[in-house]
Amino acid sequence: MAWYDEAVFYHIYPLGITGAPKQNPYKEPVHRLNTLLPWISHIKEIGCNALYIGPLFESVGHGYETTDYKKTDSRLGTNKDLAVFVSECHKQGIRVIFDGVFNHTGRDFFAFRDIRQNRESSRYKDWYCNVNFWGNNSYNDGFSYDNWGGHDLLVKLNQHNSEVRGYICDVIRFWVSEFDIDGIRLDAADVMDFNYMKALRQVANEVKPDFWLMGEVIHGNYSHWANDGTLHSVTNYMLHKALYSAHNDHNYFEIAHTIRYVGDMVGDRLKLYTFVDNHDVERIYTKLKNKAHFIPVHILLYTLPGIPSIYYGSEFGIEGRKERGSDDSLRPMLAYEDYKDAINTNPCTRLVASLGKIRRNTPALCYGDYKELVLQTTHFAYRRTFDGKTVIVTVNNSDNEIGITLPCGDYKDYVGALSGERVCVNNGYIEVVVPANCGEIWLSEGELDIKTEPIKPITVKEENKEAEPEKTTINLNKPYEEMSVEELQEAILEKMRKNGPVTDYMLGTVRENAHHGSLLTWVRSFN
Repeated sequence: MAWYDEAVFYHIYPLGITGAPKQNPYKEPVHRLNTLLPWISHIKEIGCNALYIGPLFESVGHGYETTDYKKTDSRLGTNKDLAVFVSECHKQGIRVIFDGVFNHTGRDFFAFRDIRQNRESSRYKDWYCNVNFWGNNSYNDGFSYDNWGGHDLLVKLNQHNSEVRGYICDVIRFWVSEFDIDGIRLDAADVMDFNYMKALRQVANEVKPDFWLMGEVIHGNYSHWANDGTLHSVTNYMLHKALYSAHNDHNYFEIAHTIRYVGDMVGDRLKLYTFVDNHDVERIYTKLKNKAHFIPVHILLYTLPGIPSIYYGSEFGIEGRKERGSDDSLRPMLAYEDYKDAINTNPCTRLVASLGKIRRNTPALCYGDYKELVLQTTHFAYRRTFDGKTVIVTVNNSDNEIGITLPCGDYKDYVGALSGERVCVNNGYIEVVVPANCGEIWLSEGELDIKTEPIKPITVKEENKEAEPEKTTINLNKPYEEMSVEELQEAILEKMRKNGPVTDYMLGTVRENAHHGSLLTWVRSFN
């Protein structure tokens, strides 16, 4: 058992939450990281004990085009500011992992600058993939190279190069020495070389006990990345998609199928990083057709197998939609003062805080096996059992309350951790009523040693509804590399249709993948 087995993550995109400029002026540091110090107590208050924050290091714009891996982005502050921030997190019992952008660098990274200056004579020309001095790029450098996602701004590192591997491994050692971090989330892990990731895992095993490597993987067999030799965990995008679409479609079979499918891939031992939104996808409150489903969605997030994560601001029920190819609305500036009392005034925040406390005080939700009890399109029940103790979870996506009879063992009675309602065991069964668009976590009475506020219905105000985004023109008569995300999605679906019917699950999986590089790899995989 490691710390991450019991983790509840909070995820911060620092350039967004602090209101940093979109482009780096490369001037004197502005100490915006210090404005995040009050957020640490909020993170703890809502029941999170781990923080994923990044990107943090010097870059040109959005942070994923790294200029210097060993210098905190000057728009955020200094290395000292970052060290103080991590130290304060640790003092409050919060582990910290950084974003590791090790698949590519920005064009201002020292090795790439050297190639631009010295061309064929550069000792770093083999640090990047397929540098061709007979070609050209969109910046008119007079040479071409492989990039990530079709963006020449993101230059693909040659991960087979021993110097590149050694340099990045030293970056990890530096981050641990300088900032005392507890793990790293690998950006674009699904397009990284496996031997490269194995080298990173070896360093992770050396630098600190239980140092955690988690990778961004959109689709594929997760066990290829998450195993004893490469990464400890990956992002569970399959469950992410199922959590919201199963509610929008009133179809809990999608979630149950996804849990079985992913469980068959990774087994019971590996725990995947689960989430309902992040810095790359639309906010959960925006995606849900019925805002009341915020409750059952989050009950599932915190009680299904996996390591749950909350993206900053979503605990307040804020909106966030991709607009005209921009992620800006997904990464807004938030002022702590505007939300410091949210746990008392905001029903979304109160729910998330209650679920965080329940999760951290209920080992079965971290370690327990999983078994379906009842599965219908509108309601779903399952149990998590660990060390002889059972937790039962019930959710309802319909507009009517639903009564369910459930097998429960020999406990005297059960208590709803969210509502405080008590139900008696009768011949090994309990009969519960699940309110409309709601859910409950049922614990045996002796296990309920925490108090939570009763959950309140979550509704949406008319003025918060946003207009439908404009439709994008689709053109499939051009090279894949030149296609937009929407065009690549349609090209993949066209390939799928030639192989047979496209199910709703397949359609949703394609639509949810908004990563250009991942889609490019996917469309090329068809014969």
